[in-house]
Order: sequence, then C-alpha cells, then structure tokens
Amino acid sequence: MSERTNNTAEPTKPQRRDRTHWLYLAVIIAVIAGILVGWLAPGVGQSMGPLGTMFVNLIKMMIAPVIFCTIVLGIGSVRAAATVGKVGGLAIGYFLVMSTVALGIGLVVGNLLQPGTGLNIAKTANAGAEYAKTAHSAGGTWDFIQGIIPTTLVSSLTAGSVLQALFVALLVGFAVQAMGSAGEPILRGVQSLQKLVFRILSMILWLAPIGAFGAMANVVGKTGLDAVVKLATLMIAFYLTCLVFVFGVLGVLMWAVSRVSILKLCRYLAREYLLIVGTSSSESALPRLIAKMEHLGVERTTVGVVVPAGYSFNLDGTAIYLTMASLFIAEAMGKPLSIGEQIGLLLFMIVASKGAAGVTGAGLATLAGGLQSHRPELLDGVGVIVGIDRFMSEARALTNFSGNAVATVLVGTWTKTIDIDRVREVLDRKLPFDEQTMVDDAHRPQPEPEPKDLVTA
Repeated sequence: MSERTNNTAEPTKPQRRDRTHWLYLAVIIAVIAGILVGWLAPGVGQSMGPLGTMFVNLIKMMIAPVIFCTIVLGIGSVRAAATVGKVGGLAIGYFLVMSTVALGIGLVVGNLLQPGTGLNIAKTANAGAEYAKTAHSAGGTWDFIQGIIPTTLVSSLTAGSVLQALFVALLVGFAVQAMGSAGEPILRGVQSLQKLVFRILSMILWLAPIGAFGAMANVVGKTGLDAVVKLATLMIAFYLTCLVFVFGVLGVLMWAVSRVSILKLCRYLAREYLLIVGTSSSESALPRLIAKMEHLGVERTTVGVVVPAGYSFNLDGTAIYLTMASLFIAEAMGKPLSIGEQIGLLLFMIVASKGAAGVTGAGLATLAGGLQSHRPELLDGVGVIVGIDRFMSEARALTNFSGNAVATVLVGTWTKTIDIDRVREVLDRKLPFDEQTMVDDAHRPQPEPEPKDLVTA
C-alpha cells in the first residue's frame, strides 16, 4: 500500500516542475526572438516596449505584500526582539563593507583597462541633464529618510516603496511579537495571506516570456547592434568584473564563513537569474529569492530582514558600475580623474549608491547625479553610455541579486539562524523547491526518492 501511495504521489510533483521548466525555456526563446525583432524591424521592436514594462510592473505590484508578509511572520514568530536587531545590525555593517569593496574593484579595473581612452567625444549634447534631474528629484539625505515614513499604514503597501513596506512590516511584526499569544490569530491570518500572494505571483510569472520579448525587442530596436559593438570593451570589462566579484570575492567569502559553494548556490538560483536577464530587473526575482532562501534553510526572521534591506542598501553591481562608468566617461571626454579625485569619487559613491534603489533608472540616474555633484563638466558624457546602459543593467541586476543571496547565507551563519545540513541537502537537489506554491511549509515532508524521479524525467 505504501508503495502505491508513493507511486500516486510522485508523478504529480515532476509534472509541476516540468511545467515551470518549459516556462523558463520559453523565456530564453522570447529573449532571442526579441533581439531578432528589434534588429530586423526596429520600429516594431520599439513599439513592444510596453509589454516589458507591464510585466515588470506586475512583479513590482507583488513586492510590498511579499515583504510585508515575510517580515511580519518572521518577527512575529520570534519572541526575542534582540535577535532581529542583531541580524539587522550585522546586515547593514556587511552591506557597507561590501559596497566599498565593490567600488574599489570598479576603480582598479577601470584604471587597468581604461576602456574610454581614445574615444574623444568632448562634444556631447546635454544628455545627462535629464538623468541628473531624476537623481535630484529623490532629494537629499533627510528627504530620503523622511520618505521611509508612509502617509498611512495602508499606503505603505500601495505606494510602491520597498523601504516604506519594510518600515511598516517591522512595526507590525514587533507589535504582534509584543502581543504574545494574543497575536497568534493575526500570524495565522498573515500566513494565509502569504500563501495567496505567492499563488498570485506564480500566475503572473507565466507572463514572463511576453515581458522578456517586449523588453528585448524595445532595447535592440532603439540602440541597434552597432551601439553594442562600439562600446563592447566597456561592456565586456564590466561583465568580467562582476563575475570576478561574485565568484572571486563573494564566493570565497561564503566558502570561508559558511562552507557553501557559490557554484551550487548559483545553480539553485538559475531560474531567478534567467528571469532577471529577461526583465533586466532584480526586483522581478525578489519574491522568489525570499521564498528560496527560506527553503534553503535560513530562518524566516533573517530572510525577512536581510533580503528587503539588501535590495535598498546592498547594491554591489551598481557600485561597480558607478566607478567604472565614471572613469570611462572621464577618459572618453579627455578629462581623466586623478587618484585623489578617484578616492573622493569613491567616498561620494559609497553614500550615493545607497539611495540608488529609490530612483527610477537607478544606475544611470545615480551616476549622473554623482558626476554633477563631483565633476559637473563630465555630466554631458553620460549620453555616451545611454545606448548600452540597458545591457549593462542586466549585469548590475545579476550582481546585486547574487550579493543579496550570499549576504543572507553569511548573516544566517553569523547569527546561527541557518540550518547548514538543510542547505547542503537543498543545494544537492535532495529537497527540491516547489515552483507552484513557493511556500516553504510544503517542502519539509518531501520524500527522499523524488530527486531520482527528476533525473529520469
């Protein structure tokens, strides 16, 4: 009887995973089709832009509810508030250190390769002015802090601000925690809401091929392939730098601290990487990162604090981009930066990169704002890299995403809120992630034989 029940239960799981497997294959096909359409029919490609925008907006629509549910459940279920404070303090300290390292690596590589030398584009239209306006519209430090407080408790879930949702979720989580047993019904309600939110999210993700097609067709239609070829050196250098940072810095650090392989972690997050490539936005994978890190074995409290905070403060890819792009523009305009100026720019970008998540077109806008504040005469050079910024934004997003995944594992190790044995089982594919529910509760009773079925499938 037990064998029969196992046989009846096992076929349904592989079928679910097969369906999502085809979904992400469709994303690859859609990306290739988008490139071809944008190249062969630029006008048609540009008109497809709204498809990518609408898909990313659908994903962004779900971010605030996901963060709210995750943090409230994580903090509300922990009786010691000091645990959350310790996790948050370690996370912020780590973010500051790694952002500084990323900025430094960007400066070193930029100085070694000097990809902008010889371009001589001193005469450029005021293409950077509009991006600087976008950056300045975000306000200064006090405006940034003031913007964290929402107008109402509910507006934090509708304003589209990650930091506002994080702030209110922390308040609600600590309030439920203080209520003790009286808060249990609220936690059960939020848990049910979380399952609903993830179910809606899984439905939206089936539109990923359409969104990826529209985004790719639009960018290739606007820039053409020539724009990519002309600035290939900068693109390749940036991509290689991001790879060195992820595997050479983050990978070594995670292995030294947690004994977790960066290669296995990247394989575990492969579908999220593909989603980011298709949408050029790490936000599209934020809800799935939260679900997957919980499934990996990191406690919900740690995931709920580190991941949302990391999306606002741990932007390693953006940090590398800011320094490399600044050096490229200075060299391309025949006005290279001295070592002293580079150090000053690095210090400035450490602060500027922290507000990048709050600005539309974060990397480009923050770059323009930083140049205008530090070296105004270089602002016009921003227009040189506008054509390939969309392609470089994918490397930024992938690096930012990887940095937050590694940060979650590291902070979990330092605070002893991670089950390393479970991490190894998950990364060895012994406990597969449920692509349909994306809720961790469904994974723990998984039978051992399931990975064998996946191999044969």
